[in-house]
Amino acid sequence: MSAARYSRNPDHIRRRHVPAPDNEAISQHLQALLSPLVYQQQAYYRSLGMRERILTLPLMVAAVVTLLWSQVPSVRELTRMLNRQDLLWAKAVKVRQQSLSERFLSFPAELFERVLETLVPQLQHRFKERTRPLPSSLEHGLQHFQQILAVDGSVLEALFRKLDSLQALPTGTLAGKICTVIELTTRLPVKVWLEENPKAHDCCFLTGLLAWLSPQTLLVLDRGFYDFQWWAQLRQRQVDFICAGKSNLAYTLLQNFSVTDNLRDRLIQVGVEKAGTSPLTLRLVEVRKGKGWHRYLTSVLEPEVSPPYVVIDLYCRRWRIEEAFLVAKRLLGLSYLWTGSLNGIKLQIWATWVMYAVLVDLSDAVAQVVQMPLERISLEMVWRGLYHFNHAYQKGQAQDPIAYLAAPENRDLGVIKALRKPPQQLDFTPFFNLT
Repeated sequence: MSAARYSRNPDHIRRRHVPAPDNEAISQHLQALLSPLVYQQQAYYRSLGMRERILTLPLMVAAVVTLLWSQVPSVRELTRMLNRQDLLWAKAVKVRQQSLSERFLSFPAELFERVLETLVPQLQHRFKERTRPLPSSLEHGLQHFQQILAVDGSVLEALFRKLDSLQALPTGTLAGKICTVIELTTRLPVKVWLEENPKAHDCCFLTGLLAWLSPQTLLVLDRGFYDFQWWAQLRQRQVDFICAGKSNLAYTLLQNFSVTDNLRDRLIQVGVEKAGTSPLTLRLVEVRKGKGWHRYLTSVLEPEVSPPYVVIDLYCRRWRIEEAFLVAKRLLGLSYLWTGSLNGIKLQIWATWVMYAVLVDLSDAVAQVVQMPLERISLEMVWRGLYHFNHAYQKGQAQDPIAYLAAPENRDLGVIKALRKPPQQLDFTPFFNLT
């Protein structure tokens, strides 16, 4: 057996299982959320010059949602399903596989982007109406900022060279790079960009990100967005940020807010005076972990607005966006690209984030029932728990997926994350009074 067989990315292997069985309760949940948004796009659909045909806008969106939610392994299998059964709000219709495949290549991907942009504000409203605990750092941050966002880039997987137009490309050519913005309170994706060059640095997204951001926003940044000049532009737009500091950071000390054996909170100045630019004033928060120090830079200069524990804890929550990429790629199938066409890739990207947002909303509803923070709910196990709900539903033992996943007798499903031993905590009380 060749070694190449073991070198393949396990996330990049075609799934060969059959689709998940249809469930009326889950289908009704999806229809209630998505179908009104889909029909709102009809006017825009017609403005693009798209003709009404068998594979209409509502039918195509229902087909793509079914493809993702039911984990349909191929377009061929989706064609069989479409020929025999209703898919969500779309009625069964006779169609050839070639027609459906060609439609995936030409169907306007921006329609799914518009559905996502319409869906997210509604889910944000649902989030605010629910009452469940929030982490103290987020609660404190929301007293001073309209929103707290995390942003990062992620490279897409390799293209499958099935199309004739892709045969000349080298094996392993990557599909591009996406930049995603996640709201840390709701964990919803609020903006997505695609860059066709997979080797592009995260800085290629800076211009679009700067134009999109609104005042009174706090950004939690990866080091890929480490750019003094861009940080200065953020401040001009009344946008603040937190970013990990480099170990070789050169700075000028302006003021010590607090200095102890385990914590240093300082006002500093970075950069040098150049034509058209001036040094940037920041706060440097350093905390001892083991034998080393972890550094965090923030443009929030007032310790009472963002105490050290808030700066540190919010940066640690940046990993929520890494979890979002993990769920989108491995659980929702974005690591397996349906097609090599740019339009098909865009369609899959935005459709996947639509389904991710639906999954987050479902998980938050479970958090509401069990009265725990959303971060204690495993999105992966909520997704996998729907399989067990379907069996209970078929037997007449359950009717509501949220109630089933939150039920005490179903805790063995792992929907609620087990608590781990907390790391050593630093006591910042002597330095700042948050009341």
